[in-house]
Amino acid sequence: MKKGKNGKNGKNGSNGHTESALREERLQIMLDGDELHAVDTFRFEHRMPSRAAAVRELFRLGLSVAGTGAGCVALEGIKSSDYGVLSQRKTRE
Repeated sequence: MKKGKNGKNGKNGSNGHTESALREERLQIMLDGDELHAVDTFRFEHRMPSRAAAVRELFRLGLSVAGTGAGCVALEGIKSSDYGVLSQRKTRE
């Protein structure tokens, strides 16, 4: 059995995934103060245990409604900084 990062054997959880198969990748993002405040507000209003849990839930919600329409396609020349949490994506003029 594959050992998890904590050195223990992975155990099946209620979702059928082994402990070691969960969250093996790290994703770092930069937020401004207002964006972080929005994440924290969501977290506390929904009684989430951590910022990471809140961000995962927000990702899940966003991905469930994003679909594959044209609104989700990156435009050429748009920078990462043009995508904000609290504002609409900037469009190329």
